[in-house]
Amino acid sequence: MSDNFYRAFEERHRGSRELIKSRLAVYLPFIKPLHHVYQQSPVLDLGCGRGEWLEVISGEGIPAMGIDSNQGMLGACYEIGLPVEQGDAIVYLSSLADDSQTTVSAFHLVEHLAFDQLRTLVSEALRVLKPGGLLIMETPNPENIVVGTCNFYLDPTHQRPIPSQLLSFLPEYYGFNRTKVLRLQESKDIAENETPTLQDVLGGVSPDYAVIAQKHASPEILSLFDELFSHEYGLTLNTLAARYDHAIASKAQ
Repeated sequence: MSDNFYRAFEERHRGSRELIKSRLAVYLPFIKPLHHVYQQSPVLDLGCGRGEWLEVISGEGIPAMGIDSNQGMLGACYEIGLPVEQGDAIVYLSSLADDSQTTVSAFHLVEHLAFDQLRTLVSEALRVLKPGGLLIMETPNPENIVVGTCNFYLDPTHQRPIPSQLLSFLPEYYGFNRTKVLRLQESKDIAENETPTLQDVLGGVSPDYAVIAQKHASPEILSLFDELFSHEYGLTLNTLAARYDHAIASKAQ
């Protein structure tokens, strides 16, 4: 597979640069409090791809570095002067000093990794994060039936879908203080519809999700994030299916 193939594939099937940047803005409320606490400490983006996240956080004045193994994908970063290096994400992460990063992010990377690599990513992220630092892992949501059975396999480099229960358990196991699952990118119309169709049930659940894990820190730092970690995000299959059953029962009556 050539370097340019995957960049062309992403541009066709993931969405435009502006669309992805608008979606990534959901993470800024988590990132900004950390920047106030650790103003000079960087964000590390593993598998940075075209660099949309780097562009978003750089626009907020937050220092960052991106790592990706694909030279073709990094071309988009070079074109706009983003701070990136070509290399293996796990190797680079493992080379960093303890307590050196405020955030380690991995957007649509974990589904490309073998499970042992994923375990290493989580354990090494805990080591390099500062107290209160965040690990963000976004991936396709197999709870969405269309995503889990069809769309996920459109990308030939994907390994296997990762259920949110597994991805959130990993940081808990390795010693993070708390985790939160964010279900993402669901249709607002479907989310607000109390009478969904069968097609809505099959494909309307949040198509992506993220696990955000936070390292232990002082109560003063953790309290900055309490509201964010208590909020519920996105649309579940159970919610949509229950609405569908209720609508069918109402029609029958």
